[in-house]
Amino acid sequence: MTSQPSSAAPLRADCIADSAGGLTFDVAAHGRTGAAHLLLRRRTADASEDTVGLPLAPAAEGRLRAALPSSVALPEGRWDAYAHMSGGVPRRLVPGVTDLRSLADRTPSGLLGHVAVRIPYATRQGNLTVRSWLRAPHAEAAELRLQDDGLTVRGRVYGTLLAAGAHAELRARPGTGAEGVHRLGLTADRAEFRLRIAYGALAPGRWDLWLRTAGERGPAVRVARLLDDIADKEPVLVFPRVRVDTRHGPVEAGPCYTRDNDLSVHVTAPAG
Repeated sequence: MTSQPSSAAPLRADCIADSAGGLTFDVAAHGRTGAAHLLLRRRTADASEDTVGLPLAPAAEGRLRAALPSSVALPEGRWDAYAHMSGGVPRRLVPGVTDLRSLADRTPSGLLGHVAVRIPYATRQGNLTVRSWLRAPHAEAAELRLQDDGLTVRGRVYGTLLAAGAHAELRARPGTGAEGVHRLGLTADRAEFRLRIAYGALAPGRWDLWLRTAGERGPAVRVARLLDDIADKEPVLVFPRVRVDTRHGPVEAGPCYTRDNDLSVHVTAPAG
């Protein structure tokens, strides 16, 4: 039986990210002896069935260290961090010093066929959680260029190459008012791609951007921006919107990121 989290005061953990996608946790644990583990619990219906345990070993006076190497799979989701000391129950960790500088210019090789991203962050309650992505393959939105009537996206795919017939799709998100799929051409050079989205063709609603890496028969890959140090882009990266006349009437449109850092286009009727 898995122990339940304790309501005792949380422990503080410093986090360092490396360019390979690994994380190191240093937990302040003065006077602690015996076996200890850092627990990462994914937010699921039954978190007891979705827990990763990492040994905490002495690193310095009053410090215990755990490592999450990139070679250890961490399924996509949000993982809450706890320290489980010998003879006790798991205690929630809070962030200390967080060093994510190596994530800013990270360029994975893609040779493993997937991209693994782990970003530690503080929740609204001030606790330590790790946001994990595991995409196979992955399409990274490297640059967005905003224009008066549309958007140009430049990016790169990992874990695959762009074959003949590769194209992009804007898919209407159910429940947002829009319907259908818009096919978009793209310029491809093996792993690099460039595409343009014209707002004038879009009805009000949310439109999610996908790539078809090998035409209609190839896999559909969601376009996202994961390779940086921002765990939740939706409230942080807010883009200006432009007014465009369409066959549906005037609209306001612009790019946005979802809660999972996927790239979408939001189209609405003008305010007022």
